[in-house]
Amino acid sequence: MHRPMMHLASVDSAALRDATKAVKDELDVPDGYPPGAEAEAAAAVDRCSAERRDATSIPLVTIDPPGSRDLDQALDIERHRGGYRVHYAIADVAALIEPGGALDKESQRRGETWYGPDMRIPLHPAVLSEGAASLLPGKERLAVLWTIDLDAEGDRTSTHVERARVRSREQLDYQQAQHRIDSGARSHGSRPDDPLGLLAEVGRLRLEQERARGGVSLPLPDQTIHTDGDAWTLRYGTSRPAEQWNAQLSLLTGMAAAEIMLDGGTGILRTLPAADEHATRRVRRAAHALGIDWPTTTPYPEFVRGLDPARPEDAAMLIACTRLLRGAGYEPFTAAPRDTTARVHSAVASTYAHVTAPLRRLVDRYGAECCLAHAGGREVPDWVLEALPDLPGIMRGSSQRAATFGNAMVDLVEAALLAPAVGREFPGVVLEASDKDPRTGTIMIREPAIEARITAEQDLPVGADVRARLVEADAMARRVEFALA
Repeated sequence: MHRPMMHLASVDSAALRDATKAVKDELDVPDGYPPGAEAEAAAAVDRCSAERRDATSIPLVTIDPPGSRDLDQALDIERHRGGYRVHYAIADVAALIEPGGALDKESQRRGETWYGPDMRIPLHPAVLSEGAASLLPGKERLAVLWTIDLDAEGDRTSTHVERARVRSREQLDYQQAQHRIDSGARSHGSRPDDPLGLLAEVGRLRLEQERARGGVSLPLPDQTIHTDGDAWTLRYGTSRPAEQWNAQLSLLTGMAAAEIMLDGGTGILRTLPAADEHATRRVRRAAHALGIDWPTTTPYPEFVRGLDPARPEDAAMLIACTRLLRGAGYEPFTAAPRDTTARVHSAVASTYAHVTAPLRRLVDRYGAECCLAHAGGREVPDWVLEALPDLPGIMRGSSQRAATFGNAMVDLVEAALLAPAVGREFPGVVLEASDKDPRTGTIMIREPAIEARITAEQDLPVGADVRARLVEADAMARRVEFALA
């Protein structure tokens, strides 16, 4: 379960090392790569050189979290015919992996990159994900290059996708990009309009397009576990506008990819059903628990847009809103569906596909390959067609295991941080009671803003303000429990 801000002292990591190992063993977390996969990654060459154009003159730049080495995306934006032209280069992982080979099989076993405290378990070996395939600055790299034209309002007017050779000019993190935009500092090139300034323009326009569609993006605060020597702490950071604008380019490309695949008759969509009433009521109770006003007349997307992730209670609310995103999946098809209504991603409010993070997510490799085939008037490769039916299951299993791993890491550190507070009372709101036993359920504590199990001697007062006593905080068992005071 995801947690918001923790305002307690750090905890010595020595007692948690065994617990971390136990989690890794329990979830069969990948450790190293088979020799054959490592060898193939080290020897990878471009399998698609004949269809690749030279696009190294495009002044691309990457924007990622600080310290990133697995760079999936690079962008450039320019004014074009009264609107904008977006160049979005995505690492061409498929061109470096032999279908059916040892590396291909290992990446299918992993499904995606896993994240934990002070660790990252990558989908591909570092020699590929942080080397030959990564869009590092100053290096000529292989890319799937999307060229998307927008009108003055940010509406997409045309899309072109092709294989290319590219060279990023600069690697920025979100703070650096935001500073450049806010200060008006130029990044690269001699064009009259700076690409980063145009990112802000296009990003704002696309957010307005999202609002008009009825879509919503959650500017989720970034909760991570940091280590400083032997001390582990939970930290909570907020996203900057530049991060949201950059994310809009990824969404733009994903919607364009879905359209190409649907027109071509073969592909794989990312889907999300609309939230049910029970989930919505639960999230409304979370708003009450955090003291946030949510008028019944305010639609969910507008409520989310009014939240400020820099405020701890709003950050906690955004985490609670992720409950409305449950049920996401993938739907492959080899004949274009007549009705795409049931295949819409409800948060995007459009048909949508994953194609922009192939270094960290397996399915993107296959979606991009479908788009390239359709755009080039070619048949979708057999190795893609053979894999499509199994991809939803692979991604579902991988996502569940990766989320369980990440959440377990947060659980054990959180329990360790709370351990000194056993016996204390905390204010909170009961979010829900169990259908089987209404004396047990879930509480949201206001400070620190967490969700945990609660028990009572009588039926829990769902939705009520209560005081709860912390009765257990066991890091080794990764368990926190309260009792109604």
